[in-house]
Amino acid sequence: MDKIYGIDLGTTYSCISYVDEFGKPVVVANAENERTTPSVVFFDEDKIIVGSVAKESAKLYPDRVVSFIKRNMGNGEFVFKYDEENEYKPEELSAFVLRKLVGDAEEALGEEIHDVVITCPAYFGINEREATKIAGEIAGLNVRQILNEPTSAALAYGLENGEDKVVLVYDLGGGTFDISMIDIKQDSIRVICTGGDHNLGGKDFDDRIICYLQEQFVEQTGINEDILSDLETAQELQNSAERAKKILSTREMVPISVNYNGEKAKISLTREVFQDLTYDLLERTMSLTHEMLEEAKEKGYYSFDEIVLVGGSSRMPVVREAIYREFNIEPRLFDPDEAVAKGAALYGNKLSINDELIRRIAEDSGESFEEVRSNLEENNIDDDILERVLQDIADDTGFKLAAVKGANIEISNVVSKSFGVVAIDSKGNEIVSNLIFKNSTVPCEVTKGYGTNEEGQESALIRIMESEVSESVIELELAQEIGVAELSLPPGLPYNSPILITFTLNEDGRLEMRARETRDNKNVEIAIETTCVISGDELVEAKERSKNIIVS
Repeated sequence: MDKIYGIDLGTTYSCISYVDEFGKPVVVANAENERTTPSVVFFDEDKIIVGSVAKESAKLYPDRVVSFIKRNMGNGEFVFKYDEENEYKPEELSAFVLRKLVGDAEEALGEEIHDVVITCPAYFGINEREATKIAGEIAGLNVRQILNEPTSAALAYGLENGEDKVVLVYDLGGGTFDISMIDIKQDSIRVICTGGDHNLGGKDFDDRIICYLQEQFVEQTGINEDILSDLETAQELQNSAERAKKILSTREMVPISVNYNGEKAKISLTREVFQDLTYDLLERTMSLTHEMLEEAKEKGYYSFDEIVLVGGSSRMPVVREAIYREFNIEPRLFDPDEAVAKGAALYGNKLSINDELIRRIAEDSGESFEEVRSNLEENNIDDDILERVLQDIADDTGFKLAAVKGANIEISNVVSKSFGVVAIDSKGNEIVSNLIFKNSTVPCEVTKGYGTNEEGQESALIRIMESEVSESVIELELAQEIGVAELSLPPGLPYNSPILITFTLNEDGRLEMRARETRDNKNVEIAIETTCVISGDELVEAKERSKNIIVS
């Protein structure tokens, strides 16, 4: 049975995990014996170095080091330029991080790694999810699933907790924030609602410290220059800010030295000042949490049992204090650095065992793989057959039977965006008509009828849009175009001739669109392949280039 590894591809740190024979997730340390690897890439002449050495090199070689890559996933405009000949997009840079994780794990475990589950923020849209998947492909991996980080953390939490609970997963990472309500039961994980901001995270707290240090330097030295324009100074302040933030988690004050152009300033940063500097950032997370809770009420969930903190930045005392102040609940810090990777490994193990279960039943019954999969999903497999095959899998793989059965947990997720098409309203204005709404359970399929705008119209241009608004009709400016299709129409159609449009969204967050003209049954269908990520010949070249580059 193929082992499927779980990878938390983080903004600041990344982590890889697998499930052992007892069904427990195990994190694999890297070559430096660290359980998490900084998501930092250093171009050292003809070598590429990822991790702690890369992070430490940023001060000496700031123009050859790139970090916070995740914030630019799905951004077709972002390119990191190294020397005059080489340019790298976020997918390639992330692939280097993945290769470091996988390469070190292969060395430690003595086995090759092919199949993986990679996590991403719940609030990632089509572009970001596709970019994450392509990063895995460039790294030479078979990406079985892109899994939402809060769902992944809830899986790990559910395994350890063992109780039925409705929890809020407050996930404040290095660069992103997610808030999700999740109904955890012994045999199921159900995401109710999710919200967040993929441009809000620990880095923003660091940036507030950096601005404060710059202001204090000017005040103490009288040098009214932009010290951050000096790359070496900017990197030194970045390191100092991150270190100070961590120290303030356990101490009330931290001294910081700022050096620029021969001048030095000694600055004391207190926890109280830090709280004042970042108050609005925490309030933003509270506001997003309340927005999500209002949407949960529409689904019949008016309360929750516990707030679970994951993500390295949730360690900050100001986070726990703000949550307690807002909800009068003491939040639980749960394995903030590793929970997401462990949950991804558990999900990968579920996929692996499920594949093996279906394969064996298909061999015994003579049915096709898809027929057995469908019967399994509809609970049409005899319990005695299931028990026997699960026992066979346990005997043949070395897994404990309880671990094999425990992997058979039902997981349902929701979509974090709304999807629709551009239409014309009664006043002749372009609007967006949504078919799938934010926080709908996936997979889902929705069909909606539209009409032609002109008599004798020869074709219909279908613009597919993504937004964060859960309303049937929204202004065009509130949505982003993610795909276009053209439906050819038969001649002589009258005005307002019907066109049926169907959206299908799978568990992986992949969107497909079908459109049909009803008179002559003319059809068009596309799977949304965003233009904001590497594709085609460029993707082939990136994969080949990655093969020839040594990553350490």
